[in-house]
Amino acid sequence: MHILPSETGWIEMICGCMFSGKTEELIKRLRRAEIARLNLAVFKPEMDKRYDKKKIASHSSLKFDATIVNKSSEILAAVDGEEVVGIDEVQFFDDGIIDVAKELAMRGKRVICAGLDQDYLGKPFEHTMRMMAEAEYVSKLLAICVKCGNPAIRNQRKIHDGERIVVGAADIYEARCRKCFDPELKNES
Repeated sequence: MHILPSETGWIEMICGCMFSGKTEELIKRLRRAEIARLNLAVFKPEMDKRYDKKKIASHSSLKFDATIVNKSSEILAAVDGEEVVGIDEVQFFDDGIIDVAKELAMRGKRVICAGLDQDYLGKPFEHTMRMMAEAEYVSKLLAICVKCGNPAIRNQRKIHDGERIVVGAADIYEARCRKCFDPELKNES
């Protein structure tokens, strides 16, 4: 990663399917910033209560303290002197999240975001797509397909539910490659 002058902010976007290590990578970057003695502000959406209500948490049980917010504007109000801002689960935020990240970067902050790039039908999440377009650095992570072991890029929902967003973990989703992905669960029973 290239280091920019301290008065210049930037956006980093970590994306991929479920179980690809997005939150784990976010936590790794936050821990390194902490080691560098930088001041941090970390946020997660209120709707994500899967592993911990007050921390961002990876599927592999890594955790990092976070502030819970209901809407993206609360992030701007909460950030003051921090040099690094972490935002997990970008896809769960309201439309203002991109403008919030842009404003923070303009204020000289390093903004590290993580989020799903696709929904359970394989359609792009708009917030993640737009954040990728705004970001100076984009990391797309892959998981392993649970059916065949190939690189996985899709979120296979294992239950029938027409809602676009159903918050869950391995109880509801699994990683699949493009060949094994079945958005309509035709081959599941």
